[in-house]
Amino acid sequence: MPYNELRKDFLIDRWVVIATERARRPTDFAKKRAEQAQTSTCPMCPGNENMTPPAVLLYLKSNDRIVKDKDTATLRHKNWLIRCVPNMYPAFAPPKEHADELNIMKAENFGNAVGHHEVLIESPKHDEHPADVELPQLVHVVNGYIDRLQDLSQKPYVKYVSIFRNHGQEAGASLTHAHSQIIAMPFVPTIPAGEIEASMNFWKEHGKCAFCNLVEKETKSPRLIQEDEDFTVLAPYASVNPMEFWFIPKKHAPNPLDLTDAEKEAFAKALKTTLKALKTLVNDPPYNYGIHLALDKESQDCYHWHLEVYPRLAIWAGFEKSTGVYINTIPPEIAAAELKKALT
Repeated sequence: MPYNELRKDFLIDRWVVIATERARRPTDFAKKRAEQAQTSTCPMCPGNENMTPPAVLLYLKSNDRIVKDKDTATLRHKNWLIRCVPNMYPAFAPPKEHADELNIMKAENFGNAVGHHEVLIESPKHDEHPADVELPQLVHVVNGYIDRLQDLSQKPYVKYVSIFRNHGQEAGASLTHAHSQIIAMPFVPTIPAGEIEASMNFWKEHGKCAFCNLVEKETKSPRLIQEDEDFTVLAPYASVNPMEFWFIPKKHAPNPLDLTDAEKEAFAKALKTTLKALKTLVNDPPYNYGIHLALDKESQDCYHWHLEVYPRLAIWAGFEKSTGVYINTIPPEIAAAELKKALT
C-alpha cells in the first residue's frame, strides 16, 4: 500500500501528513449550512449605534469623498460605511487613565492583559460578507484595517496587532453581521513570533526573504491559485487545514501600512474573488482568516506580511492536539486546482 505524504512547513518547525490514501474532493465537504440564530435586534445594524460603545473610527460619505470621524459619548454618527467600535467583552483592555508608562511596561511581563480589542463593522448591510460585497466597500474594510493598525501600533505598550475574521458560528462568529476583529497586545504571540524568528534565520543563511523566495517558486507550482501584479494566492505546500490558502504581496514589506491605493484595491479584489470561489465550491463554509505581520524595525528586511485563510472543514482530534502534527485530507494541489476552477 502506498504511503501518505509527510510534509514540513517551508518556514516553521511544523509537520503535516497529506493523507493521499484517504484524500477527499473539496465538494465532499459541502453541506447544508445550519442557519445561525439571529438576535431580534442586531447591535451592528444602522439605527442601533447606541447599542455599542462609541466608534473609534467611522467612514462617512460626504458628497463624493470619504470623511473619517469618531463618535463621542453623546453623539453616534449615522449614514456610515464602516464603523470600528471597542469590543464590549474585550480580551485586552486599555491601560487605566492615570497609569504611568513604567506600570504599563511592567504589565507586559507580569500578566495584565493591556491592549485594545475592537470590532470593525464591515458594512451597514447585515449580510455583506467579503465573498458577496461590492469591491469599493471591501476596499473600505482594507483601509479600515490599515487605519486601525497605524493608530494602535503607535502606542508604546503595543507590540503586535492581530487583524482577523471569523465567518460562521462554527468558526467562532457569535453575530451574523459582517465584521472583523482587531486585537492589540503587549507581546508578539507564538505563531508570528515563530515565523519572525525563522525568517531572520533564513535571512542570515540565504541573504533574502523566505516569503519572497516562496512566491518566486510557488508561482511555477500546481499550488498557485491566482496572481496579479501585486498579490499571489496559493495553497501552501504543508497546508494544515483542508482548502487552506494564503495571500502574499509581491512587494516585500513587514506589514501592510505602506500599501498604495492600487495595491489595496488589488488586495480587496483577490480576497473577494477567492473567498467567492470557496463559497461556491464548498457551500459557504465557516472559515477564519488572519493577517500575519511584524511591527519591530529588526524584522523589516526579513519578514513579509501575508493573510492566511483557514476553512473549518475538519475537526482536530486527539492526535493533532497532543502532537502538533496535523492530518490534511485534501492535498493542497487539489485545493488549488479546484479553487482555480471555481474562480471562472
